[in-house]
Amino acid sequence: MAKAVGIDLGTTNSVISVMEGGRPEVIVNAEGARTTPSVVAYKGDERLVGQIARRQAALNPAATLFEVKRFIGRRWDEVKEEAGRSPFNVKEGEGGSVRIEVNGKDYAPEQVSAEVLRKLVADASAKLGQKITDAVITVPAYFDNSQREATKQAGEIAGLNVLRVINEPTAAALAYGLERKGNETVLVFDLGGGTFDVTILELGDGVFEVKSTAGDTHLGGADFDHRIVDWLAGEFEKEHKFDLRKDKQALQRLIEAAEKGKIELSNATETAISLPFITFDPETRTPMHLERTLTRAKFEELTADLLRRVRQPVEQALKDAKLDASKIDEVILVGGSTRTPAVKRIVQELIGKTPNESVNPDEAVALGAAVQAGIIQGDSSLGDIVLVDVTPLTLGVEVKGGMIAPMITRNTTVPAKKTEIYTTAENNQPGVEINVLQGERPMATDNKSLGRFKLEGIPPMPAGRAQIEVTFDIDANGILHVTAKEKNSGKESSIRIENTTTLDKSDVEKMVKEAEENAVADKARREKVEKRNNLDSLRVQALGQIEENAAAPQDAKDKLKAAADGAEEAVRNDDDVQIADAQKKLEEELREFMTANQNAAQAQGQPEGEDGGVNIGKDKAEDDDVIDADFKPAP
Repeated sequence: MAKAVGIDLGTTNSVISVMEGGRPEVIVNAEGARTTPSVVAYKGDERLVGQIARRQAALNPAATLFEVKRFIGRRWDEVKEEAGRSPFNVKEGEGGSVRIEVNGKDYAPEQVSAEVLRKLVADASAKLGQKITDAVITVPAYFDNSQREATKQAGEIAGLNVLRVINEPTAAALAYGLERKGNETVLVFDLGGGTFDVTILELGDGVFEVKSTAGDTHLGGADFDHRIVDWLAGEFEKEHKFDLRKDKQALQRLIEAAEKGKIELSNATETAISLPFITFDPETRTPMHLERTLTRAKFEELTADLLRRVRQPVEQALKDAKLDASKIDEVILVGGSTRTPAVKRIVQELIGKTPNESVNPDEAVALGAAVQAGIIQGDSSLGDIVLVDVTPLTLGVEVKGGMIAPMITRNTTVPAKKTEIYTTAENNQPGVEINVLQGERPMATDNKSLGRFKLEGIPPMPAGRAQIEVTFDIDANGILHVTAKEKNSGKESSIRIENTTTLDKSDVEKMVKEAEENAVADKARREKVEKRNNLDSLRVQALGQIEENAAAPQDAKDKLKAAADGAEEAVRNDDDVQIADAQKKLEEELREFMTANQNAAQAQGQPEGEDGGVNIGKDKAEDDDVIDADFKPAP
């Protein structure tokens, strides 16, 4: 059976892991790193993903997409503020959806996230030596139904069979509690790049039971970065009367410098932010530079309101779990932003104990996802592990007066099923429209509408006589199915709340096909680059042979030099046919050169030494395997 992987699809960075020998292990990417930046860049026909995309962001800000997780499964009216501070173009799409425009083409956030997933899985498949198709993907605990469905769709677009979508704090608890014995009550404090979750679990005898969850999907490390960006831009504008945020390249450099400065302040009390040639004076065209020192105290002042916002979800989670802070045995920190000293201090103040830092905050979620994948696949090394999770938000229907009638309240264990009986509000009402809502506010308009469907054909009868049975059914992925049935007539209707992402089935299928076509094109481009690089390496080797073998016949050296020059021209022109011809010609001339050099050496009565041989197409590392030996000339 092919292995299933666990994936932490993060706002800033993503991680993939797998069960190996009864333990979850992170799989390094093609660059040898354990985390992959969740960054996608478009350069002409080429797509760059990960670190290579991040490196070129300052020169390609309008086509380098990052923090896209903040837009996935969201409506435009939910993300206007966040969209406005991106150096790339985030806009309103059809039906109030969110789209990202790059080079005149619109991309859905699910599409962009699929590129990150595809990179993770391709690298992991190469490392494991087998094609990976099955995966467990994590989401913030406070993601709503549409965000969960959109994440699942991103996996499908990437060509994955998504076995399960699980909450990030729950996954982190799985990684933490895998080898621990005894009973514990654990609070997972997960502050990532774009979201914040708090989950309280009870661990014991292989059972991981979530008691409550709370969070803020608009709070993360990126918000802290942007406070530094605004401060730097404001200071520069005071001095030079120019807003750097209006220059896309300058804004991208500010964002990168802000993140770096924030990270440095985790271990230092101040950091120097230096951005030479950040822009040019619009009148004189002379270069302008930005130099500032940011202290930890100033950083905490700039982010004071954000730091206050982390308190409420902790208090809410404790209240929902009906626990006092003193009953928490361990606090687990997850997410890179938990390295911020002020965040650690607040957690310690709220819970009254020093956080447990035994798990890597960048990797814990992916490791737990791999454990969940192992459980689903029946990995015998895991023993009997039972995971009991909850729904993060209340689900209900709109009733007369524009109110919400809760069906399944937040922190209800999932899977969950609930049925309620409703009736008509008017005499002889022929049908009802059922508005499915998610949220904690009493009025329907203040909550998120997940979908609407109609139950029609109700027989004429007085108001209040019809018996409309509405059933909410949440599956293990936290995705909702709703049915409605009029008991007197037997009329029935249903909806699977899945198209809240504005991507219908045909959209997803189209994107899957496009992603597959892109994979083929990417492979062809990669092979083209490899051929070009191989030719260039062979050219350098040929020139080295000419230099090292000065005594070789001049005619052979001239022909090899001419072939090397032809190879250089082919590489410069980047023409496939020319590169193939130049490769063939250069290899032939290298062989001719080798033969001529050997013949000349024998004619002079000299033994073949290290100057007399050529390894066509081999690199220096391969030459290191050659064993030197002494030879005598033939009699």
